[in-house]
Amino acid sequence: MGVAGTRFTLAAMGADQFTNPKHQRAFFNWHFFAMYAATFVSMVGIVYIQDNVSWGLGFGLSGAANLVGLAAFVLGSRYYLLLKPQGSPFTQLAYVLVAAFRKRKALLSLKIEDYCQEPQSGGTKLMDTTTNNFKFLNHAALVTQGDTNPDGSIKKPWNLCTLQQVEDLKTLIRISPIWSTSILLHTPIATQMSLVVLQALAMDRHLGPRYQIPAGTTMIFVTISTCLSLASIDRFLIPTFHKLTRTSPTLLRRIGIGHVLTIASMALSALVESKRLAAARTHNLTGNSIVPMSVFWMVPQLLVVGVGEAFMFPGQVMFYYQEFPKSIKSTAAAMVAVIIGIAFYLGTATVDLIRKTTRWLPDGINDGRMDNVYWVLTIAGLVNFGYFLVCSWMYKYQHDENKELISSNSF
Repeated sequence: MGVAGTRFTLAAMGADQFTNPKHQRAFFNWHFFAMYAATFVSMVGIVYIQDNVSWGLGFGLSGAANLVGLAAFVLGSRYYLLLKPQGSPFTQLAYVLVAAFRKRKALLSLKIEDYCQEPQSGGTKLMDTTTNNFKFLNHAALVTQGDTNPDGSIKKPWNLCTLQQVEDLKTLIRISPIWSTSILLHTPIATQMSLVVLQALAMDRHLGPRYQIPAGTTMIFVTISTCLSLASIDRFLIPTFHKLTRTSPTLLRRIGIGHVLTIASMALSALVESKRLAAARTHNLTGNSIVPMSVFWMVPQLLVVGVGEAFMFPGQVMFYYQEFPKSIKSTAAAMVAVIIGIAFYLGTATVDLIRKTTRWLPDGINDGRMDNVYWVLTIAGLVNFGYFLVCSWMYKYQHDENKELISSNSF
């Protein structure tokens, strides 16, 4: 609950402090850099203290770090740009669905004056036309007899909505296909995180004659790779791309690079596991016996997936923050948390399904074919990437103020 209330809401709140899209993108990059750097410190420092000193000291230091962070957050509260609460945006979206259904038999008008619009305030512009996609939803903003009060205000929000509310819902519908590709993108990563630990337990984890790397610590290479890549992307790759092309890479291209690198990581994982199984058979090792093969063989696949996360993770948050309607922009960053949560459930379901239908994942991994699992994830990633390309090509960016950051088409 603590992580859900801070990690992604802080990202959205931080971006709200900037008005320039370029500055917002830079903030997201460094926000996630700080998050991964903190993960690295905890995986190395806190885990070492808990293993070699005491669990109490480890938890105490973690609690103290949170207190310091809370104090810094409170001390800076007077300088924050805070948005005025507007009520639940999801209730407003429900208004559109109900109002459109109730007026489904009404004839749509071609005149913009026949539709309800929000009062002009603070420089807001009235819409000069209705959009034709998902045209059925336009019924929700069609003014019929008895929908408004004498002063022109909406009498019942379940019967009449503004055109802006209708467009907000349409925007979410347009984004949903790309959102679904993100779920299938994170599922192989979630599955890989579990399988890598099983592989590490059956490999030589010695670093020198005395020290043995904990199996769970192997994932630290992902964290290191992501941190270094985030810094490189912001300071070198994007500026270089801009100098060469006079444009900045679109967010969908950035996410697409994450797709490609994730697929490459799954293929590398399959090749490494094939080599590990071959070594196990050569030495007649069964069950979970340790194979004479260094755990560092898995480093390349973990580095690649880490670079992929550096491209796609902030890219997804930026994309949702940029494209979501203003009424739910603060919720945009949390969409990635929802994606990751669903992906972990799907990853668990995938492993359970494979165990029930094949012999690839027995209790002793030396007797199985984990490499086939990785090949299945690779193929699934390729199919999902094709789906992502179609969705990206058809998608049109919603916000004209970011034209300087995007190319002529979405992808």
